[in-house]
Amino acid sequence: MPDEGHPKPDSASSAKTDTPRHSRRTGPLVRNAVILLVVVAAVAGTARWAHWQWSHVSETDARIATDTVAISSRVSGWVVDLPVSDGERISRNTLLIAIDPRESELRLTEYGARIGALTAARSQIAAEIELIDQTTARRVEAARSHADAANVAVRASLEQFELARADFERTRSLLKDQIVSRQRLDQVQTELSRAQERHQKAQADLAAALADVGEAEAARGQMTVLAKRIDALRHEEAEIAAQRDRQALDVADRTIKSPIDGVVSETFVDVGEFVSPGQRLMLIHDPAAIWVEANIKETDIRHLAPGMPVEVLIDAFPDQTFSGTVSRIGQATTSEFALLPNPNPSGNFTKVTQRLPVRIALDPGDAALRPGMMAVINIAIPGR
Repeated sequence: MPDEGHPKPDSASSAKTDTPRHSRRTGPLVRNAVILLVVVAAVAGTARWAHWQWSHVSETDARIATDTVAISSRVSGWVVDLPVSDGERISRNTLLIAIDPRESELRLTEYGARIGALTAARSQIAAEIELIDQTTARRVEAARSHADAANVAVRASLEQFELARADFERTRSLLKDQIVSRQRLDQVQTELSRAQERHQKAQADLAAALADVGEAEAARGQMTVLAKRIDALRHEEAEIAAQRDRQALDVADRTIKSPIDGVVSETFVDVGEFVSPGQRLMLIHDPAAIWVEANIKETDIRHLAPGMPVEVLIDAFPDQTFSGTVSRIGQATTSEFALLPNPNPSGNFTKVTQRLPVRIALDPGDAALRPGMMAVINIAIPGR
């Protein structure tokens, strides 16, 4: 007989009792499986990340760089025109800044007038030299002809004087022998005196003619003095011409033009400001000539070589990947160029990994990049 105090459970109640027991057995298995999958995924991800780090050189300390041209003035003055603004694209020889040229142009005109005056003075002196040459040439020729004639007259009078003196001596000897009369001696002596006077007069005429030649030649010597004056004026004109050319350079420097095709990065002056020589007025750069400058750890630099391909990620364009190549590896660490180097005089030393600058040339077509943008570079190490 069945026990009335302990009724036998039916099938429905038995099913309800088995369901919780089954759940308690499968729940830990599911959790363990999930944990195992998470651990396996973490290990696989870590292994993949470790392998990627082992086979690549990656650096976040990189940014877009370019050669920035600082526009300065060689002269001082007031800015009268500033036709460009920040961010404007410009071409070579585009007017950037104009400085007041009025005073400089007046000085240039003054130098030109002084050169013109010196040129006129040289022309006048050259005309005087030509006139003196024409007038004194005939005078010197006439004086020399007169001197030649006087010289001939002196020689002729000297011969006559010598003959008269010889005749006088002979007549006087004959008078002693009483061959000639006293009257004849007096006549010969008178002739001797006249010949002597003619000779003396011829000598005086020769001296006067030679004096005329000297005076005429002295007048021609004035041409030499005037020629030296022309040389002095020519040197003075060359000096002023040099000053004029320097002033012309000053005038040209008051118009500052762009040396390159590029973009205005920043301006530092406004119209009406006074600028000084060497003062920085504007910054411009060529957007087509940009690269990535990355500071690579010295422990990774041995894996790099010029020409290696580089993957470049720009923070400003997270959905775009740029490409480039290693173009140059620095030959000194960045700490060598620090303004305040650390000589470590105390002896306390903490070793810090140094970095070397590496330049990465970007492939053409990346005109959207701007200097100063942050970048991340990834370089695959060959053989890994």
